[in-house]
Amino acid sequence: MTAIEIDEDDAGKGLISLVITVVELLVDALEREAVRRMEHDDLSPEEIERLGAQLAALEDELERLKESEGIEREVETLRGDLDDLLTDALVDVAKREPELEGFGG
Repeated sequence: MTAIEIDEDDAGKGLISLVITVVELLVDALEREAVRRMEHDDLSPEEIERLGAQLAALEDELERLKESEGIEREVETLRGDLDDLLTDALVDVAKREPELEGFGG
């Protein structure tokens, strides 16, 4: 089982790293949803432009925060840990519920 490690010597830095990591994951999910909606013609050109600008602004701010706090490496490590944790959880679900769609059953 994968564990998530946060810097115990600097809890504030660890918390900021965790929050930024979670926000980055949310931005990634928003980007995937935006692409899905564009592929299904659910967004007007103006909405696409506005959404793209907002997501780019969020990503720029996240990068600025990581740089100003000096936590680029910590965020990258947490993302890897969260990816491993999610993979472990999905494998576990696939083993326990093989009949679920998308889990190879």
